[in-house]
Amino acid sequence: MEVRATYKYAKISPFKAREIAREIQGLPVSAALDVVAYSPKKAAALINKTLKSAVANAENNANLKVDGLVVKEAIVGEGPTMKRMMARARGSGSRILKRSSHIGIVLTDEIKIETRETRKAAQKAAKKKGGEAKTEGGAAEAKAEKPKRAKKGKK
Repeated sequence: MEVRATYKYAKISPFKAREIAREIQGLPVSAALDVVAYSPKKAAALINKTLKSAVANAENNANLKVDGLVVKEAIVGEGPTMKRMMARARGSGSRILKRSSHIGIVLTDEIKIETRETRKAAQKAAKKKGGEAKTEGGAAEAKAEKPKRAKKGKK
């Protein structure tokens, strides 16, 4: 089941916030909270707030356990931009764009959480399965498949 949380009109540029959002995508919630908590950027605090809101929604509204949740999507969209003027030389002016963002986080319990132990076990199983194929003559077939290169000579 999917659970969402949205933080609208966050006072930060979407470009700056997307950097943190990309880091937490696909991580389990506990790991994502750690990444966000130890990041020194302003966007990390805003995304932390949204992530905690999504976790609270999952617990209270959907009756899900936090241990099994994974960050499926962390999207940062563009919000409205406030335009301001700044005085410049010779009586001219230039524009200052104060950008804002809409931060959206989607949590799910349908994606399997992959730990180091499960990844190592899967690699060992694949290696064992691959080793059996080579003993059956896979090495001879691999040599036969390689095309021979023509040698370049001086003309």
